Amino acid sequence: MKIEIPSTVPILFERSTRAKRISISVKADRVRVAVPMGFSMKKAQEFVESKSEWINKHVQRLNELQKNYQALVAPMEVEHSHAKSVLTHTLETLAQKHGFTYNRVFIKNQKTLWGSCSHKNNINLNMKLILLPEELREYIILHELVHLKVKNHSKEFWNELARLCPDFKERRRELRTYRLEFM
Repeated sequence: MKIEIPSTVPILFERSTRAKRISISVKADRVRVAVPMGFSMKKAQEFVESKSEWINKHVQRLNELQKNYQALVAPMEVEHSHAKSVLTHTLETLAQKHGFTYNRVFIKNQKTLWGSCSHKNNINLNMKLILLPEELREYIILHELVHLKVKNHSKEFWNELARLCPDFKERRRELRTYRLEFM
């Protein structure tokens, strides 16, 4: 179900079996509303209408951020071969330093993930990592390397990451200022 709030982007309402309460996700070009099963769509629509000012504010903020990112990143063309060379070297160096072994590495141009680790111990890295400061690139690569040992985000995972990267919380916080969707 789609509705439009004046002066904003389309709003898509979706039933969700996982949602325990209504949640609103704002993107520059759309808004998604997850509605729990058994919750009235009319009530969900009323809730969203009551939040229209908040939604408009966030859509405008994202549009401004997107313009700033495009102005900043547009002149920086990312060459796949250069990104592959730098990222593979960093991955190999960190894996060797901390005693990790992985199967294969793939450098991809992804829209939503900085990196991932498969159950087969393959490491996937986003070629746009090359646009980040070195310490953030290393944080993401260490994050994926730790997934070779711990396949989830349990306390054990975060403890292991903290052992290898004591300031990971600061790096993680800084990473949130970079929006992959705009790069």
